[in-house]
Amino acid sequence: MAVSYSHENVVEAAEFLKTKISTAPCYGIICGSGLSGLGDKVEEANIVKYSDIPSFPRSTVQGHKGQLVFGKLSGKSVMCMQGRFHPYEGYAAWKIALPIRVMKLLGVKVVIITNAAGGINRTYKVGDFMILKDHISFTGLAGYNPLTGPNDDKFGPRFPAVMPAYDRELRAMFHDTAKDLGFGDITHQGVYCNVAGPSFETVGELNMMLRIGGDAVGMSTAQEVVSAAHCGIKVCCCSLITNECVLDYDATTAPNHEEVLETGKRRADDMQKLITEFLKRL
Repeated sequence: MAVSYSHENVVEAAEFLKTKISTAPCYGIICGSGLSGLGDKVEEANIVKYSDIPSFPRSTVQGHKGQLVFGKLSGKSVMCMQGRFHPYEGYAAWKIALPIRVMKLLGVKVVIITNAAGGINRTYKVGDFMILKDHISFTGLAGYNPLTGPNDDKFGPRFPAVMPAYDRELRAMFHDTAKDLGFGDITHQGVYCNVAGPSFETVGELNMMLRIGGDAVGMSTAQEVVSAAHCGIKVCCCSLITNECVLDYDATTAPNHEEVLETGKRRADDMQKLITEFLKRL
């Protein structure tokens, strides 16, 4: 397995996509599990399958369509990923983040990232939204980082700061949008814990995350955010809380992927309203 990406691979994918689209996207959107319906709202849609794009990974997860949708959403030129990539699929970290670098070469300035996450914070309920203000990447701290290997100065510096990636102004605008749509009481700002998966977390692991400041947990997003920070793309991330994490050893319930997809389906319309209205305000 390669330990770093090839700049030529990214250029090859971007140049291929330029031949398929008529308008360069200004905004990128990454759809999480059960949330790909947002891409179906794109007007003047031009769909490109991941399998047709040179050097592009393939999505293998249920609930991920595995295609890019270019077109207009809320009057803005967008590039929507219906399906993303995860550590547990066996990809190197650089390949999970490759689409972000492709977005950079296509002209994307802001990427909106959604994900399905388990609620660790005891005040979070199924169906709530959480705007990410930060993340704790257990995978990244353990060395699974998309920037591992020789640095590509064409994209960014050797030692980029990740903290500014969760743009303060975008978070405030997103939260105001949620309040204006009547979602204020169920929209939080919190810290996302990134784990590798694919097994769900143990009670002990979840209690550790709670104690160190985690509010929600999921198996994606951190690699994409690090890559975006590296190449200067602003980020706004929102989690849909699809299950309440089990923090008690006496509990009789356990998380499952079907619950994640079902909650995504049930709250899909609200997430779509939130993203489309947010785009209007950008």
